[in-house]
Amino acid sequence: MLRHALRPTAFLLASSLSLTACGPSGGGQTGGEGSAATGASRTIDNCGHRVALDAAPERVVSLNQGSTEILLSLGLADRLVGTATWTDPVMEGLEEANAGIPRLAENNPSFERVLEAEPDFVTASFVSTLGTGGVATREQFEELGVPTYVSPSDCAAGKDNDGGGDGSRSEPLTLDTVYGEIRDLAGVFGVQERGEELVARLEQRVGTATDGLNASDVSLMYWFANSQSPYLAGCCGAPGVITRAVGAENAFADTHDEWPQINWETVADRDPDVIVLGDLTRESQTAETAEAKIDFLESNPATRNLTAVREERYILLSGQAMNPTIRTVEGIEQVADGLRGLGLAQ
Repeated sequence: MLRHALRPTAFLLASSLSLTACGPSGGGQTGGEGSAATGASRTIDNCGHRVALDAAPERVVSLNQGSTEILLSLGLADRLVGTATWTDPVMEGLEEANAGIPRLAENNPSFERVLEAEPDFVTASFVSTLGTGGVATREQFEELGVPTYVSPSDCAAGKDNDGGGDGSRSEPLTLDTVYGEIRDLAGVFGVQERGEELVARLEQRVGTATDGLNASDVSLMYWFANSQSPYLAGCCGAPGVITRAVGAENAFADTHDEWPQINWETVADRDPDVIVLGDLTRESQTAETAEAKIDFLESNPATRNLTAVREERYILLSGQAMNPTIRTVEGIEQVADGLRGLGLAQ
């Protein structure tokens, strides 16, 4: 029954799809300019999978907001037939492009719901989305002739997703890996020039935001969600990218887990100078919005005497800016502006 939900063209891709394992990379290898658009074959080494395409996909389901926003930024809204797993409103400037795209679910849709959209290509930002316990495994899609792609940020060198939670990193993530994802997806659709232009714009924004910035004496703590067992950023994910860019220190730089749950007593011992708050619109955890986080911090006995709380030193970010996405650049801009506004950096 599941096979009948797929368009016949999806099965034509099966013969060109290889599951040969290879090491994760910061960006796969693709064919020349425009080859996907003209029907020539294209191959990407992606998170342990060799993904081959005979032509640019026409019906794409993007299972995470970060992947969706890259595709929209590349001008590929007409190829998207479904999205899912949103933490925030769509990135500013992409509202019109996103408006007509079906949202399959606010969180993970079922495998069957995705197949109903008849995709010929499926993307995700996280290994857990296309893995056991997620929407489905990559093999399940590929057995039906549907190639898949996962953000290299979640399987880059040093990322371990086998220990539970959000994984850990032995090596710091860099924006080069995010730029590699942009180039991969631009190559898949034969729009390499758009990809290079997008990367150049992002690089310029980072340079502008951090020009002359010095926050070397400032410690930051990043709180994503959950008031009772808060998810706080470790050293080496997207918040690490932001912290290094602005030249500050992460209060939990000694923690390699991506988003460890750390008790408030430990936070009080570290006493960060500034708290960066995830301002989420989803409703799956406690204290999702920045307002709810601030209410908790200012009323809880374990947190109300923190320096950052007493001085009201808060910087608000979208959830996507705190994930490894193109909006991590937005995070760099907002943290840089926030530090300057607080008088903690020039």
